[in-house]
This record gives sequence, C-alpha cells and structure tokens, in this order.
Amino acid sequence: MSAAPEQLRVVLVDDHPVYREGLARLLSQSGVEVVAQAGNGPDALSIVEEAAPDVVVMDLNMPGMSGVDVTRKLVERNPASRILVVSVSAQEEDVTEAILAGASGYVLKDGPVEEVVAGIHAAANGESLISPRIATMLLRRMRLDGPSEIEAPATTPLSERELQVLRLVAEGKGNQEIGEALYIGQSTVRNHISSILMKLQVDNRVQAAVRAVRDRMV
Repeated sequence: MSAAPEQLRVVLVDDHPVYREGLARLLSQSGVEVVAQAGNGPDALSIVEEAAPDVVVMDLNMPGMSGVDVTRKLVERNPASRILVVSVSAQEEDVTEAILAGASGYVLKDGPVEEVVAGIHAAANGESLISPRIATMLLRRMRLDGPSEIEAPATTPLSERELQVLRLVAEGKGNQEIGEALYIGQSTVRNHISSILMKLQVDNRVQAAVRAVRDRMV
C-alpha cells in the first residue's frame, strides 16, 4: 500500500487578516497546509526564509513593499521559489509585472478556491497556471488593439502545432484540456510546451502566454 502524498506547505502573504484567515481555512479543507502568514513585505521575506514553504501565495497590493517587489526579492534570493499571485487586479500591467518578477502563476481573488488550489499544485510541480479570465481579457485587449507594428525579438520559429498549443496555453488551458482539444496525449503536450519555452526563451508557460499575447503570436 503506497504512502499518502505529503501535504503541500504554503505561506500566505496578504495585508488583510480576515481574508488570510478565510483562505487559510479553505486551503486546509482542500488538503493544503498553511505553515505561516505574513501581512507585509518585510515580514514575508523573513517568514518565507524561515518556513521554506513549497509555494508562497502572494497578494499584489500591500502598503510599503508591493507583492511584485517581494516576489522579485524572493526569486533573487532563491531562483527556485514558487510564487502564486492571488490578486483582485486583472489589469494587464499588474499581470505582466508579476510574471516578469518571477511569479509562477496568477489567479483572481474572486475566483473559486479550487483555482487557487490548482495554482498551488501547478507551482509546486514546476508548472504555471493563469486564471482563464485573465487570459481571455489579455487576448481580447490585444486583439482589439489591432496588429502590432513592433518587430518581435528574434527567436526560433514555432511549428504550426506549437502555435496551436501556445494559443491554448494563452487561453489558460491545462495540459489535459490542450490534449483533448488537439487529440494528443499529455506527454506530447508537455514536450510541445518544453519546446515552446526553449524557442521563446522564457522560463514558464505563464511567461509564454504573456509573450504570445504581447507579440501578437496568437
């Protein structure tokens, strides 16, 4: 009989204690262990260093040091840090700044707790999750702006299949959904995504999605 998988350990960083407590309770009910909480950036830096969680769940809008600043510092100290942003903001600038700072994923506070849990598991596994609502908003906004006249940075061209996969990644689809949409296995999806990341010179699928939308690739 195989041993039960260990609970993922997270630190919650948010300046609203009522929200933190509520989210901690919901995460605990979903099998995620909240090992510590922080209400501001400086506390978060010391607490995360001491607790060494699997994932940091990070708010963006905090007084003093913002969530983007904390994310950047955590990644500078430990490039392997896994940080999931959970924010009220769906603004393109906030999403892009968080991802470029090193966040592994980005979901919205008003979404279901299952989305936060999925984001935590994705981050812990070295993958990324972006809220489908954010992905849809980014795509819609970019398409309304019309074709870009800015030349994209030189990268190895993507194949037609890779572009299909990237389009679904940018829409917030997971590997299983991509596989079902394109009638391919999840291992094939993972291989395509690895190739896409290498060709686009980005670290994770969220950065790939942002790059795809920004450079009008999808």
